[in-house]
Order: sequence, then structure tokens, then C-alpha cells
Amino acid sequence: MSRLSKRSTLAAALAGAFMFAGSAAYAADPLVSSQDVEKNINDAAAASQAKIDKLSDQTRDLVADYRTTVAETDNLKIYNDHIAKLIDSQKQEMARYNKQITNITKTQQGVVPLMYKMIDALDQFVKLDVPFEKEERTQRVQHLRDMMEDSSVSTSEKYRQILDAYQIEVENGSKSYAWQGILPVDGKQLSVDFVHVGRVAYLALSLDQQNAWFWNREKKDWEKLGDEYVTSVREAVKLARNQAAPNLMKLPIEAPESAE
Repeated sequence: MSRLSKRSTLAAALAGAFMFAGSAAYAADPLVSSQDVEKNINDAAAASQAKIDKLSDQTRDLVADYRTTVAETDNLKIYNDHIAKLIDSQKQEMARYNKQITNITKTQQGVVPLMYKMIDALDQFVKLDVPFEKEERTQRVQHLRDMMEDSSVSTSEKYRQILDAYQIEVENGSKSYAWQGILPVDGKQLSVDFVHVGRVAYLALSLDQQNAWFWNREKKDWEKLGDEYVTSVREAVKLARNQAAPNLMKLPIEAPESAE
């Protein structure tokens, strides 16, 4: 082979070597790029997963908060409904109370004048009745009058006490009482035993049990009884003091006045 041919062959070989080297270098660059891209993708995926995990945690927290809020809202609704019913009930009760107060006020407007009339009637009755225990009964009526002007006593209590006074007068008409006192006779003050047998008779017996008197309704004064009544008056005193058993007694009874 000529020297020229050798040179050409060497030149071609070197050129091929350089071309192979360039091709190898060129082929290595895409591999490196692929690895970088894969790494970037993995990094991005990891970052995305982290974000997804964080969002998932936040979502779970939000769902839990939502459920708690819904439960609290339901409880509050139930409680508010309960309170609303209580308020309605209280309003109805207040309406009833207001109506009762109105009725009580109207009742008092009618009852108070009635109570004054009842006291006046009781006062008149005591004045016209047989005068046994006159001072005590008169004081009872005066107490009722004073009570009516006492603001510390309720209307119901005033009415109750008036009824009690009437009840006492009713009992006086069905029971007998005996007590000692002073009887004015002919300008003298005699100590005697007084006794009233219901409202049938009002009598007096001297302490020596020898003389007896009765209250004359018509004359409105004491009148001496005959001896035939003394024994019966003694029995009346004993009976009133529970010292004798009930028995028939002869007492001076005034005939009732005929109605005109």
C-alpha cells in the first residue's frame, strides 16, 4: 500500500473514532436527562402526595367539626323548642294569673261592702239581743271594725274573722253558759250567778241561791222571779257548769211576738 493510501486510511479511522465518540457522548446525555426527569417526577409526586395527605387530614378535621356542629345544632334546636314551649306555658300561666287577679279585684269590690254590711248587721243584732256577755260581744264587733281598716290583714282573713264572729253568735243560741257577776237591784250591787240558756232565757241567781231574776225582753230590764222558779234556775246554773244532767226545768219563757 502506498504511503498516501495509508494516510487516507488512518485519517478515515480517526474520523470514525471521533464520530463514535461523539455519538457515545450524544447517546449519554438523554439518559442523564431521563433520570433527572424521573427524579423530578418522583419529587413532584411526593410533594403532591404530601399535599393530598395534608388536605385529607384537613378534610377529616372539617368533617368531624361539621358533624360536631350538626350535632350541637340539633341539640340547640331541641333545647330551643323546649324553651319555647316553657315560654308559651309561662305566658298562658301569666294570662291565667292576670285573669284571676282581675277576678279577685272585682270580687273584693263586691266583698268589702258586704263585709261592712255584715258587721253592721252583727252590731245591730248584739244590741237588740239578750244582753248576756254584752261587753265581750260588743268588743268583738268593735274589733271587726278596727280590723277592716288594717292594711296588714288580708281581705280573706277579714272575711274569715267576720264569719267566726257569726259562728260564735250561732253557738250562743244553742249552748248554756254560767258565770259570776254584779246585778244592780234596787240601787244595790248584788253578786250573782248569771246563766243564759241559749237565747231562750237569761237568768240570775243570788249566791245564797234564795232569789232569782230573769231578763225581760219587752221591758229591757231585770225582773224578780217567784219562788216557784228558783229551783229551776239553780238547775240551769248547774247544767251550764256541767254539774248536773239535762232535765226538765220550769223557766219563764216569753211568748214570741206575732208578725204583723
